[in-house]
Amino acid sequence: MFNVIKNEKAYWLVDQVKIEGKSVEDYKVEFAKLLSEYEKDNIDYLSLLMEDRFEIWLLDNGFRKISVIHEYLKGLGEEEYLESNLSFHSLAEQRIEDSEFAQLYELCRSGTANKNIPQPIEQVMASISKELGDDWRNNCIYFLKDNEFIGISIPHIEMGTIDEGRMFYFGIVPKWRGKGLGAEIHKITLELMKKLKANYYVGSTDESNGHMIKIFEKNGCKLRNRKGIYRIDRRLT
Repeated sequence: MFNVIKNEKAYWLVDQVKIEGKSVEDYKVEFAKLLSEYEKDNIDYLSLLMEDRFEIWLLDNGFRKISVIHEYLKGLGEEEYLESNLSFHSLAEQRIEDSEFAQLYELCRSGTANKNIPQPIEQVMASISKELGDDWRNNCIYFLKDNEFIGISIPHIEMGTIDEGRMFYFGIVPKWRGKGLGAEIHKITLELMKKLKANYYVGSTDESNGHMIKIFEKNGCKLRNRKGIYRIDRRLT
């Protein structure tokens, strides 16, 4: 009922998976087990995405609310790709170093409207390799216009599924924002996702990120759910 990414003693990232037939009490029981394990292992913090109907219960259990995300859904059966003068490459092609991609990632997330607390870029890169596996560089895509970096995306198949496409991250270099390139890169990434055998796509963004919401809507994604972002930190003794 929950996808969990564990980064040793630093943090856990937990995302509620909506399953038909599971009751509120089922989720509470399962999450209580997970929370007990987290506290026992003495992890620095746990970040949680969960439906807001659980909010009072979570706050009563020591969580604080960070923000709300909007979750979107799109089937990938139809053709996505449009003619584009953008070029793109994967990190696996070794045209740039891992460190250069990390710098580009850091640049793309600067000035974001998202309210979630950003991780240090070193932790982000470690999470990518841990979640996506040995071939993670194949999933790290960067885009260029006239040989200038304009953005990145990291499409992958969601853990625990065989055909759910996700983007670990999607972002545009600040100077290129507001020029329609975000929707173009997003659409290209959906096509790349189909090559990973994804049959549908789930994307999410902070409720305050109006630009990303417009991209979802422009590219035919439909609002599926809203989840709160909650966080609990290790209790110091």
